[in-house]
Amino acid sequence: MLTVALSALRTRWVSFAGSFVALALGVGLLATMGLGLASTVGAPEQPPRRFAASPVVVAGTDTVTVDGAGPKKLDRPRPVDSGLLRDLQALGPVTADGTPDAVGIDAPAAAVRKVVGDRARVLTGAGRRQADPEAERDAEALTTVNALLGTAGGVTAFVSVFVVASTFAFAVALRAREFGLLRTAGATPGQIRRLLLTEAAWVGVLASAAGCALGAWGAPRLAEVLVRGDTAPPWFTIGDGILWPYWTAFSTGLLVALCGAWAASRRAGHIGPMAALRESDVDSGVLTPVRRIAGCTLLLVGAGLLVWTLATDPSGLLKRKTYTTRPMVLITAVALLAPLLVRPLARALPLPGATGLLVRESTAAALRRTAAVAAPVLVTVGLAGSLLGTAETVTAAKAAEARRQTSAHLVVAGEALRPVRVPGATVSASASTAVFVREDGAALIRSDARAVSDPAAFARIARLPVVAGDPRDLDDSSIIVNEEWERHTVGERVTVRLGDGRPASLRIAAVMATGTGNNGVYITAANATAARTDRIDVRLGSGAAEPAAVREALRASGGEVRTADAWAAATHPRTSPKTRLGLLVVLGIAVLYTVIALGTTLLMATAVRSREFGSLRSAGATRARILRVVAGESLLAVGIGALLGAAVTAVNLAGLGAALASLSAPVTVTVPWGTAGAAAGVCAVVAVAAALLPAWAATRR
Repeated sequence: MLTVALSALRTRWVSFAGSFVALALGVGLLATMGLGLASTVGAPEQPPRRFAASPVVVAGTDTVTVDGAGPKKLDRPRPVDSGLLRDLQALGPVTADGTPDAVGIDAPAAAVRKVVGDRARVLTGAGRRQADPEAERDAEALTTVNALLGTAGGVTAFVSVFVVASTFAFAVALRAREFGLLRTAGATPGQIRRLLLTEAAWVGVLASAAGCALGAWGAPRLAEVLVRGDTAPPWFTIGDGILWPYWTAFSTGLLVALCGAWAASRRAGHIGPMAALRESDVDSGVLTPVRRIAGCTLLLVGAGLLVWTLATDPSGLLKRKTYTTRPMVLITAVALLAPLLVRPLARALPLPGATGLLVRESTAAALRRTAAVAAPVLVTVGLAGSLLGTAETVTAAKAAEARRQTSAHLVVAGEALRPVRVPGATVSASASTAVFVREDGAALIRSDARAVSDPAAFARIARLPVVAGDPRDLDDSSIIVNEEWERHTVGERVTVRLGDGRPASLRIAAVMATGTGNNGVYITAANATAARTDRIDVRLGSGAAEPAAVREALRASGGEVRTADAWAAATHPRTSPKTRLGLLVVLGIAVLYTVIALGTTLLMATAVRSREFGSLRSAGATRARILRVVAGESLLAVGIGALLGAAVTAVNLAGLGAALASLSAPVTVTVPWGTAGAAAGVCAVVAVAAALLPAWAATRR
């Protein structure tokens, strides 16, 4: 069987070229993502900058712990108090840079620890970088890179399995007569299966080796792209001596090849000797009982998960991990059931004339070819519509939610804004902070909060989605929470930790709807003394000055003055650049695989249709008409795939809209027509080109 397998690889290299390229690309991407992930986890420690000349740094506590629960990051580190500073000055020279959260000291670390105790943090060696403002930003950037590469790696694995399995299955269907001849010559079903698995193993080994080389080349370039796009820290590079991503990618590629060929080999083993004599232009038995059961099961699982999440945790549908993975279940289910849908969809399209009749009937008869073309298009359009549509819908809902929660005409934003007075206008200043509450008996939950300076002015301007209580009751001893809190009964007292770690017992004045997750907490400025004003809402009254004069007065605060609509658009963009970069990487992978799958499938399928084209010529069809039929079949198959992808997108976005409605958030469903249309257009161009080239060559004779 090894000799036969090698002969098949030499003579049918076109059939295996698509699988080889798809596998090599998949392994290369997995190796690249793995090297990037390993470099984020094992990133080298950066030298301290802020107090590089001081051997010891004393920094204020930046976390809070309540009875063993936590720790959670404080709104900002606590300052080094004057008493501790005096004690440190007694040990040696103290270096300060004007910021009270940390100081450097030239003294033995043991002596410093003895003096500091639990009043602050003592940092030495590389740990001194924790006092640098860049340290937290770099950690957040590495977390973003980790999430991006993990998502891209998961999509790569999903799409590569999809494409390789589809390519192998279609190649086996085209070789039915060959396997029938082998059976006639005495080959057993087991030998046929071993033949296909041997071919897959050879392709897997060669493609995985090529993919590892591709990953070694691509990983450093990916790091450069991430740095240039401000997604990764400026110092981020791919580490040296990392081997596990190569072994993981190589093993995954080989496993994908064998798994992709396994299902096809089982079907090939059932081909009998009579297949060598049988000839039929109408595919039958495409949707096997196993495939039907698997497709229906996945469809029920996908729909069931959607309904269950809507009923129990609708906010889960707004999270990135959920809306990235959930469409894959529905896409797989629809792809498995595609042969059941192809024929009615193809015949439902009213194509005029003899050419239209040939296109429609040929597409409906060749179920395997049509389904093999439609499946990768389904993946691309489904992912493009679901991922981008969900991301844009969520961000649009957040922007609309933020806008409708204030009746302000103007909003001033900036850091450490100065107080201003605008005669004839209501001015409400607030600051970003945080509140920590212990829930479920153990967990310490952090909630973003805003500290308002004037509760009365805030109550006149704010339009909070209140479900109970009254925002006008907010004072220094109370708090406004949302329905996500474990305790959210008006009048009930909750024990919290404020943004600086201080404990406080506050009465619940009002409760807001959950919304998109941006409905945080509201307290007064007295409970956030260290927070600096970063937003001023201004509502103009009848006695206010001209808008130009008001804007000029507000500029004295030191911030940027915008209309409320412009502020909402600026602070809640449709999609952040980092999120869009991640989604475009994922979609780029899907489109690339789709191009490979379409090119391979149509080159194989069209190359074996010479006798069919000859029959059409004998019946009077011109060469131009045959080429138009071939192009029409390709476009119709792509259209069916795009229609199925649009159906998956519609289900996902409908579920998201229902989730937003149940959370009392604005329902602003956004469909990425441009991106999905561009993806479908690329698929159409590639499909027509891949079908016309062999058809043009076959009709020359």
